[in-house]
Amino acid sequence: MNTSAQYFYPNRMGRIILLSMEEVIGLNGVNAVLNLASLSAFIGNYPPDDTNLDFPFSTVSNLTRMLEQVYGPHGGRGLALRVGRACFNYGVRQYGKQLGLMDMAFRLLPLPAKLQSGAKAFVELFNSCTDQHVQIEEEDGKLLWNIERCPLCWERKTQEPVCHLAVGVLQEALYWLSGGKVFHVEEKTCIAVGDKACTIVIDPAPIF
Repeated sequence: MNTSAQYFYPNRMGRIILLSMEEVIGLNGVNAVLNLASLSAFIGNYPPDDTNLDFPFSTVSNLTRMLEQVYGPHGGRGLALRVGRACFNYGVRQYGKQLGLMDMAFRLLPLPAKLQSGAKAFVELFNSCTDQHVQIEEEDGKLLWNIERCPLCWERKTQEPVCHLAVGVLQEALYWLSGGKVFHVEEKTCIAVGDKACTIVIDPAPIF
């Protein structure tokens, strides 16, 4: 077995990524990416909607890398952000109730408490349902989303942070949690660059 296949997402999350890619770049775009990534087995055959840990980190990384190859670094980054935002919208339909995000008590919380509670719920989801490791901390008034085992840049070596899909997920999560506000979200460190973790910095004060 390929050593990169030792960590996994559940099939449901793999399916969400592919459906989100299809929403952003169209079916032909997804098929082209899958062909170039040597993942043609997924063409017309997305993973099942179940919780089995069968979608390898290497596949997640390969998909995001191919977006950059097909559309260029700048275009690939923009598309990955959009795919990430779509992933959140698919994900909240799948996991929102489980995370308690639909509870009236949660929806009535003031924004700072909602962001804290929502962040903890997302961390718990990833740490309990996937092989991804996430922890959050606060530093200088900012929220740090630390991915300590990251599927998005798995086994990649790059010159700059490349986990744009995760940034997109968090952007859309904040937009949704806040009822339509926009926040500054930026990946500052990345395992692919040689850092210990992929750290995404969130400013909890909305831009507008």
